[in-house]
Amino acid sequence: MVMTEKDRELLMRTVEIAHQAMERGNHPFGALLSDKDGNILLEQGNEFTKGGSAYHAETLLLLKAATLYTPEELAECTLYSNFEPCCMCTGALYWTNVRRLVFGATEKDLLRFTGDNEENPTFSLSSREVAKHGQKDIEIIGPADDEVLLERICHDHIDFWKNR
Repeated sequence: MVMTEKDRELLMRTVEIAHQAMERGNHPFGALLSDKDGNILLEQGNEFTKGGSAYHAETLLLLKAATLYTPEELAECTLYSNFEPCCMCTGALYWTNVRRLVFGATEKDLLRFTGDNEENPTFSLSSREVAKHGQKDIEIIGPADDEVLLERICHDHIDFWKNR
């Protein structure tokens, strides 16, 4: 379970998606779904401005994917997220049958930026912990070990949350 160069490239794209979400007034989270060859199938940023705090990028993307692809097709896909998916988003990954997750920074890293801000009450529950209680094998890769990538992932969050 090693992060590949393609994984890093697609994580960098999630940073761009997150930045676009932030420019639209949302929290800076971004996700994408790729096929087994790394081709991007769907992209999604947070949409809190449209529906509140449950409109996470990963969950929105996975719900959309479930309407476009069969569970068998989704089992061959990878979800990429700039930050580790929360328990709700990991549950959406599980229920839509996506079997591979790659994330950049951890839920604990996110907590460092958001603190106890009521706009983003993080869980102290990793995606691995959530997935291990299910009945499906889900490969989880992350956090990224590339300092440049991690700085890019965290940059918008540092700016966003210090102004809250």
